[in-house]
Amino acid sequence: MGKIIAITNQKGGVGKTTTSINLAASFAAMKRHVMLIDLDPQGNATVGSGVTKSQIKYSSDHVLCNQIDIKAALINTSSGFDLLATNQELIVAEMQLLQLPQREQRLKTILSSVKAQYDYILIDCPPSLSILTVNALVAADSVLIPIQCEYFALEGLSSLLNTVEQIRSTINPRLHIEGLLRTMYDGRNRLAIDVSSQLVEHFPERVYRTVIPRNVRLAEAPSHGTPILHYDEKSQGALAYLALAGEILRRSDKAET
Repeated sequence: MGKIIAITNQKGGVGKTTTSINLAASFAAMKRHVMLIDLDPQGNATVGSGVTKSQIKYSSDHVLCNQIDIKAALINTSSGFDLLATNQELIVAEMQLLQLPQREQRLKTILSSVKAQYDYILIDCPPSLSILTVNALVAADSVLIPIQCEYFALEGLSSLLNTVEQIRSTINPRLHIEGLLRTMYDGRNRLAIDVSSQLVEHFPERVYRTVIPRNVRLAEAPSHGTPILHYDEKSQGALAYLALAGEILRRSDKAET
């Protein structure tokens, strides 16, 4: 049975989509069967995976509103993972979802038919607590939280952890924190060092040992429509995401033993 991980942070610009794309590509490189769901109306995970939004035949809005089966909407990317793409039509679908019965359960129900076919299903969530994010948290087994080591990081994290706990206690009891990922990290920055230390101090079991560095090649890759692993496999960014995938797999193996 596959594992569903929601990658989310209510604060934007923390490397959420970058993590979604590159973790999917890294798992695929390790011969895992992976699906990436772009649940952000901006569609950055779609473009960053090499898919042009204007050429999408079926997208996440068609699937969420029961217009098409998810299997018919999936796109097999050149990076080896399946993609449920999105475009701005998801904004309309988001409003339609609010009128549907069991609106928080739509994605969970949809994924139940395909979950067993994947090792990992990653969900790139919008940077807000919308009905789309709630759907992701209800469908997910765990939450991966990218955090930029800056002044407001801990305050935003506290709010997100409270949201996860509310979802866990009311509608999805299996939901837990997969891990906290430090992103865009600059070891020369004193503030980044201090915030990183506070994260490790407060959440010693949840913070990944892997740190994603601030890296020019990593920032360039999305404009070329490809994960960093296929843009510059020897870059620090590529090595970091491969290390993250390996760390997640090791944690998972340890939890099962």
